[in-house]
Amino acid sequence: MTAPSLPVKLPSRLIVIMGCLSILASAVFFYISTVFIRWADAKVAIDASFFVFFRFMMGFFVISVILILQKKSLKPRRYDLLVGRTVFNCIAVFCFYRAVTATSLAEANILNMTYPIFLAVSSWFLLKEQRDFGTMVMVGVAFTGIWLILSPDTIQPNLQNLWGLASGVSASFAILYLNISRQHHDTETILFYMFGLGSILIFGLFYDRIFWPNTMEFKYLFLCAVFGVGGQYLLTIGFRYVTAVEGAILSSARILMAAVLGPWIALDPPLEVAGWIGAMLIFLANVVLAVRKTGKA
Repeated sequence: MTAPSLPVKLPSRLIVIMGCLSILASAVFFYISTVFIRWADAKVAIDASFFVFFRFMMGFFVISVILILQKKSLKPRRYDLLVGRTVFNCIAVFCFYRAVTATSLAEANILNMTYPIFLAVSSWFLLKEQRDFGTMVMVGVAFTGIWLILSPDTIQPNLQNLWGLASGVSASFAILYLNISRQHHDTETILFYMFGLGSILIFGLFYDRIFWPNTMEFKYLFLCAVFGVGGQYLLTIGFRYVTAVEGAILSSARILMAAVLGPWIALDPPLEVAGWIGAMLIFLANVVLAVRKTGKA
């Protein structure tokens, strides 16, 4: 199915709302995709890199079919932005999926959702108008929350959680590239190059972990990819109508989703008190940063 083009005559507020809903839906899709990785971990032996490769290959197939049906040609204008988006997205997805297999579903999703914080940090360094005391206070609050997630009981952090944190850092750069690239390219062009180049990059790095799957392995790979690609498409569409920081904050609903549903869906141990405090601090910082950003627009 192709995403229908929004009529030009729609009120600007309605268009923004539709963009927000797309990003919120993408959060749900991304979470469900990680659920299938966790369920697969108990049944089959599939490396995280294979899940990433399968997701990118399916995405490339879907976007190619869409382009054929629409009889639409690609219009790349800034290859540096397309490549930058691809590279950082590959890193973010790989680290995220590794975190899902190495830690709990809640911790992986919560730490992946730290990317709005790193967006704010990047903006502080790149944009003078973003250098205000309130933003840095919220960043400090968020980093306190990150530490509580990384090390809820002891001073020594769980190093496996660094995969989740790395996914948040790399995702922030991927979102920056997406937001800038959106000014030069349509959705289909961005996704075609991201999925196509991403498939080549992942296969080149992890070809020894990619194999012909049996029926059960294919089922988990397919379901994870379907929701991952759906989330990617919704996210890319949504960022056409909202800013990078605002869109990142809307995705933060996944923090609460992961904290609440992890024990029920993935049979993970529930977050401890420190973990819940950390999750809420990260969520609070994301929301406050979004409000401050909107107020300055």
